[in-house]
Amino acid sequence: MKIFHSIGFDVAEGPEVEDDFHNFGALNIPLDHPARAMHDTFYVDDDHVLRTHTSPVQIRYMKTQKPPFQLIAPGRVYRCDSDVTHTPMFHQVEGLVVGTDVSFADLKGVLTYVAQEFFETDLPLGFRPSYFPFTEPSAEVDIGCIFCEGEGCRICQRTGWIEILGCGMVTRKFSAMLALITRHIRVTHLAWGSNG
Repeated sequence: MKIFHSIGFDVAEGPEVEDDFHNFGALNIPLDHPARAMHDTFYVDDDHVLRTHTSPVQIRYMKTQKPPFQLIAPGRVYRCDSDVTHTPMFHQVEGLVVGTDVSFADLKGVLTYVAQEFFETDLPLGFRPSYFPFTEPSAEVDIGCIFCEGEGCRICQRTGWIEILGCGMVTRKFSAMLALITRHIRVTHLAWGSNG
């Protein structure tokens, strides 16, 4: 968190037991979306869940702050996943930048800086096109494999790269919905998230 704090990011926290509106509704997740199903989400009662992402923290933050701002929302999240590569509880860090003159270049700059500071080296960093329902354009961010130095090994599935996060420019539709909830009009949103 120190790295983000050093470049002006606030750290926001929120409840791990979340209401339906903040976990799903405010993010425009339809009632029939698979993420709302009992096999994907831990329900505490009909209206509360163990949060499935840290996005609700961002919604709560935006309701109390005026742009421009930049924040990260780290925390534990819960999903009904239990296999070799997933656990029911894991840590997630999501980031959000809200302002009038932010671009994908700003997003790349922040994420490149953070990766280089975190890994304490000038690792190869790649942005490849991807799809996320809330961002456009969207990208997956990969680092050169630190185990094989890009040669290809079992850890990186012989690609030479390890995916570290997804990111993008928040879509106009979603930005418009956020504006209704938070009253932030005419701003651009950059977002990213990483699970670990």
